[in-house]
Amino acid sequence: MGLLGTMSAIGTALGPSLGGVLIAGLGWPALFLINVPLGVLTLLLAHRFLPVDRRGPKTDRTGFDPVGTLLLALTLAAYALAMTTGHGRFGPLNVALLLAAVFGVGLFALAETRAASPLLRLAMFRNPALSAGFTTSALVTTVVMATLVVGPFYLSGALALDAARVGLVMSCGPIVAALTGVPAGRAVDRFGAHRTSAAGLVAMAVGSTILPVLPTRFGVPGYIAPLVVITAGYALFQAANNTAVMTAVRPDQRGVVSGLLNLARNLGLITGASVMGALFALGAAATDMMTASPEAVAAGMRITFAVATALVAAALALAFVGHALSRRTVPPNCEREDSRGPE
Repeated sequence: MGLLGTMSAIGTALGPSLGGVLIAGLGWPALFLINVPLGVLTLLLAHRFLPVDRRGPKTDRTGFDPVGTLLLALTLAAYALAMTTGHGRFGPLNVALLLAAVFGVGLFALAETRAASPLLRLAMFRNPALSAGFTTSALVTTVVMATLVVGPFYLSGALALDAARVGLVMSCGPIVAALTGVPAGRAVDRFGAHRTSAAGLVAMAVGSTILPVLPTRFGVPGYIAPLVVITAGYALFQAANNTAVMTAVRPDQRGVVSGLLNLARNLGLITGASVMGALFALGAAATDMMTASPEAVAAGMRITFAVATALVAAALALAFVGHALSRRTVPPNCEREDSRGPE
């Protein structure tokens, strides 16, 4: 899991830099055209190296759930549109879309209870390790996305950096994640998923608390230091949380559970980009962040990361509650997080 996190962070770090080169040399369409050879290469590598899932001739294959799939797609589309339409204003259309998303969740849950081969077996959420893992992943990713959305405005508006230096400072996060990924995975193996996850969340809470404070006194180094703490904490959390969730289910459930982890992460990205960005604009009391004063940008930063700290604290509380419940009621078909004994 740590190595996967490292490779993901390397891709995240390469994306903005290579994207800038492509835009400067070939224009914005090149950002999408480059995905064609990359996609073909990925397909060839997957075909060559991923092991074949061999099934016996009498093995029952899981059916498909078209109703559940359609309802889930429509629900997620409604939520994404509710969070992103309106040019920064949450109007009647946003409210209607959000209500449609809530209604869609109810319909999806009802459909899954009646489906012969449900897309998602709701009974798995009775496992506290899974429920806590999905929820904390969404909360934590919301905070990480806030650093990506709010950071450039703060660096340019409050610290007066040009575009090149903003990109350089923003690349510190993915670089730290890449360097921390494998050590984070080894920490999970050594200390257990729960302890490592808690350490990562504490680091994120500390970084979110000091991020709006240090730059006002130390400038760019004061911004980079908390960003490094947040990113390293996120790498620890991701490796630990993914490991805990994936080892809490049977092998035949790991495909859908990995999909749910991705879903929780993407919901956090959508929420972080929209809600945290709106909080930043609200705190700055500015309609155009490009023309806001440094003091207004700093005020928006303080409010945004006060909320971010609260979200990480909520994730930490959920992690402890989920761990405590999972130790009391471990489902018979689940593996324990750490077979070496109690922590």
